[in-house]
Amino acid sequence: MDSDRRGQWLRGVLDICVLALLSEGESYGYQLAQALDAGGVGPIQGGTLYPVLLRLQKTGLVTAQWREGSAGPARKYYRLTDDGYAALRAGGSAWLTFVRPVNDIVTKGVTR
Repeated sequence: MDSDRRGQWLRGVLDICVLALLSEGESYGYQLAQALDAGGVGPIQGGTLYPVLLRLQKTGLVTAQWREGSAGPARKYYRLTDDGYAALRAGGSAWLTFVRPVNDIVTKGVTR
């Protein structure tokens, strides 16, 4: 897939994906990047992910807390706030409303 296109798509949905992952429980950046990759989104660089996490933190959708690591450096753990859960419900619903007709249109075109 064209990396420019993938990047454009990611910019539109990465916030929602991160919120959805954090709805499963708190996590730190590297762990989120691994989960995104394992989920099929592909590799996400820190230079892409950490600005998203900072923006989500500044807007009050996540909180962050530094914790000492048992076998390594301290990690910054992120957790959804009540506003984050609300944003996930609203944004996730809006995304699903958008993507369903897009999938239908593209599927029809590809299968012709």
